[in-house]
Amino acid sequence: MKTLEKNIAEKLLKIKAIKLQPNNPFIWASGWKSPIYCDNRKTLSYPSIRNYIKIELTRLIMEMFPDVEVIAGVATGAIAQGVLVADALNLPFIYIRPTPKDHGLENLIEGDLRPHQKVVIVEDLVSTGGSSLKAVEAIRNNGSQVLGMISIFTYGFPVAEEKFKQAKVKHLALCNYKAILEQALATNYITQEDMKTLQEWHKDPSAWGLES
Repeated sequence: MKTLEKNIAEKLLKIKAIKLQPNNPFIWASGWKSPIYCDNRKTLSYPSIRNYIKIELTRLIMEMFPDVEVIAGVATGAIAQGVLVADALNLPFIYIRPTPKDHGLENLIEGDLRPHQKVVIVEDLVSTGGSSLKAVEAIRNNGSQVLGMISIFTYGFPVAEEKFKQAKVKHLALCNYKAILEQALATNYITQEDMKTLQEWHKDPSAWGLES
């Protein structure tokens, strides 16, 4: 019987929401060279996968954060999925901008969020954790409580895990890098040699980028 993370990995690879190119790496916005690229917005174009992810995010929130009062999405990638989850739970929805709006009310948080409300943040993916934790900070600065964060996919970088630990944020993900590699190998998407390259990259992505 497949685990949840393997099921999600299979679906993300099938629709090319996650692409693996160890011999022709992508360039991330950070400047890193990377053999993997993730765009979970693609899941929104496939109703069965979109609904599956919505159901699993909703289930996990109900199990792990039953006291949640507000669902928050991180702009822009997690807004749509966050709305779907909030609708499934019949809860208010807000979203957090990466920077304050440069006109009007100059909002960083869009929607109505009251102090002391209990919030679960939805992310589409977590890499180094920087942008995710900015969203946490925005909610806490509002006087509200972050119960935790839930994402569709995480790279599982130690630097991100340490940041979440220091910020005292519980982070749960439906799928992770290890599950993606295992599923890709099982379906012959990648070879054993590719697997070694992808594992080496994960150990130190910034250094791997410089060396390759």
